[in-house]
Amino acid sequence: MKFNPEKYAIKDKPMTPFIDKDEIWDFINNAKPTKERVNEIIAKSLSKKRLNLEEVAVLVNTTDKDQIEDIKNGARTLKENVYGNRIVLFAPLYVGNYCINNCKYCGFKASNKKAKRKTLTKDELIENVKALEEHGQKRLILVYGEHTKYSPEFIADSVKTVYNVKKDNGEIRRVNINAAPLDIEGFKIVKEAGIGTYQVFQETYNPDAYKEFHQSGKKADYNYRLTSLDRAQEAGLDDVGIGALFGLYDWRFEVMSLVRHTNHLEACYNVGPHTISFPRLQDASEYDIDTKHDVSDDNFAKLVAILRLAVPYTGLILTAREPEKIRKEVLQYGCSQIDAGTKLEIGAYAENPEVDQNLNKEQFLINDTRTMAEVIDELLDDGYLPSFCTACYRLGRTGEHFMEFSVPGFIKRYCTPNAMLTLSEYLVDYASKETAEKGWKVIEKNLNKLKDQKHIMEVKNRIERIKNGERDLYF
Repeated sequence: MKFNPEKYAIKDKPMTPFIDKDEIWDFINNAKPTKERVNEIIAKSLSKKRLNLEEVAVLVNTTDKDQIEDIKNGARTLKENVYGNRIVLFAPLYVGNYCINNCKYCGFKASNKKAKRKTLTKDELIENVKALEEHGQKRLILVYGEHTKYSPEFIADSVKTVYNVKKDNGEIRRVNINAAPLDIEGFKIVKEAGIGTYQVFQETYNPDAYKEFHQSGKKADYNYRLTSLDRAQEAGLDDVGIGALFGLYDWRFEVMSLVRHTNHLEACYNVGPHTISFPRLQDASEYDIDTKHDVSDDNFAKLVAILRLAVPYTGLILTAREPEKIRKEVLQYGCSQIDAGTKLEIGAYAENPEVDQNLNKEQFLINDTRTMAEVIDELLDDGYLPSFCTACYRLGRTGEHFMEFSVPGFIKRYCTPNAMLTLSEYLVDYASKETAEKGWKVIEKNLNKLKDQKHIMEVKNRIERIKNGERDLYF
């Protein structure tokens, strides 16, 4: 019987599970890549239209080397058209690692008796935030183990604490959250604390694989986790992030499911996820995972490019799980956010100057241990525009409002100037002389790309105000 994709026409309902594994596999098994079809799909994406599942399936099935290069080139072009050359920087800050779940791949799992458990006190949290601010960080993601200790009230209180920490010219202007799924009332509580994005990763979207890796604890409930960000939307928290942990199941299925999740949120709430993350499995304490679904470097680069083409206006987050070489390569295929100066041990930013790769103290190992200054230096060398911008969140340009700005491409008018302003702050307050010289040249180059002379003069005026001591200027 001929495959009929119409039988899977989206009939999404809020708060209702939406992944049909047969649907995903039918699309994958019936997609036939040809050069002409691949080029048609790339052209559709370059017109800034989101791809459907059949089109994504064609791309994930593409094995021809020349066609894969076309996919990568298309993603590179799309990123430049939508995001320019800016890269947003952030740092993860682990608040506590107590956990009630038993995820086979995670060093925090409840059964791991070797894990050294700790929750930062308020004073310790403040000291770690100060240490991050001393290096110029403006954006954090607070990470919590999934435990009753980390209630919505606890999360909200720690967020408020972070926002109140000021060290010299340093301050945290956006706090994102990676924590357990909450009920609607819980999401309301953390929203009122002024958080940015709330991340919940499904890990694997295949229900059978999910059951294999999550056998006990609240996280064992596949559907509760799957619909978690529906509850966030119902609570009015419209800035959410999704993700999959690549290596637990077939990467093609996970890419398709991330797009399907995007479809669901857009169908039910008229807004997709603000970000998508795609970490690969890394070593951890008591780690014992079959390698049959490991994602090669080549396939990792390919899946990043496919995600960029599939969802043109969704931020893609590339983490320090990946080594420097891989990060450098895949940045060009559409990533818009990276972490820098990352330390995963609880309290590590304030306690030790060096990263302590101790499996009993961290959730997993990272592969890029460079300081933020080193990462920024390389970004400038490669022609990127490092950004600490938080303007959209603070001006209410999130959810549907963000889409109103970003989909027509207007966001570039705000993001590039704001990136230059936040980079100017960094160059004045934190950069070495050599980095500052590079940074001002990159800013000048990006100023020359702006079209509106009046706009250029206003950006220049604000940069001069920053040099004269003003801070936190944005469009």
